Amino acid sequence: MTQMNQLEAWLAQERDVVARLEQGAGPGVARPEQLAGKTGLEIMQAMLRGELPWPPIARTLDFQLMEVSEGRAVFQGTPGPAHLNPMGGIHGGWYATLLDSALGCAVHTLMPAGRGYTTAELGVNLVRAINPQKAPRVRAEGKVLHCGRQLATAEARIVGPDGTLYAHATTTCLVFELPTKP
Repeated sequence: MTQMNQLEAWLAQERDVVARLEQGAGPGVARPEQLAGKTGLEIMQAMLRGELPWPPIARTLDFQLMEVSEGRAVFQGTPGPAHLNPMGGIHGGWYATLLDSALGCAVHTLMPAGRGYTTAELGVNLVRAINPQKAPRVRAEGKVLHCGRQLATAEARIVGPDGTLYAHATTTCLVFELPTKP
């Protein structure tokens, strides 16, 4: 698939996802009773269907969850003027947050009901500056490498529609039992 065809496919998928989310619950944080008894994958899928709120940071940083499956999460982002550092490049924090989102949500898809996780370590490697003219959208795909009772590890990559690698990252997450109300 050519870069233009790939970009057009990404944009079409983004329009579908954003329309569904805008008609759904909107930005916010799900209430505990909305999450009770659901696995991480069920929660992520419900969010993509617009049944549960999506995190407001997605609007702030102009990125969006696009796909989830067992052990995998894909985000798509639009680096823009609001994300520039003082030198005029895309701020490293934007890359890191996009990657952390893909990594964490990939881990989230493997959580059974009643289990949670938190990022304990995040390692990010920026290998190329994102040029918004060449890559008006980029994708971060996170994949779980290991998910155990106490630790999970995952890796992610940010790529452009032509397959150019812009950054990659790894994470270690602590996995734990979620507190229950008495």
